[in-house]
Amino acid sequence: MDQQAANELGKLIGAGIAGGAGMIGPGIGIGLAGLGALISMGRNPEVTSTLQTYMILVIAFAEALAIFALVIAFLLLFAI
Repeated sequence: MDQQAANELGKLIGAGIAGGAGMIGPGIGIGLAGLGALISMGRNPEVTSTLQTYMILVIAFAEALAIFALVIAFLLLFAI
């Protein structure tokens, strides 16, 4: 295998690992936030609107981490 092919292979593997590993955590976090909110809404339906607001905020922050991981993966593929 020549040097250029090895570099390209390293980019692809690095981008795959960065994207995959960086998106697992936010996915789990979003799922746990939804689970906690649904359990809380089931136990106390009066606070549904407040919980929905906080849940949307938590999901937005977790999704931002996934977007950062996607940007890093794209940087590994195209900029380096």
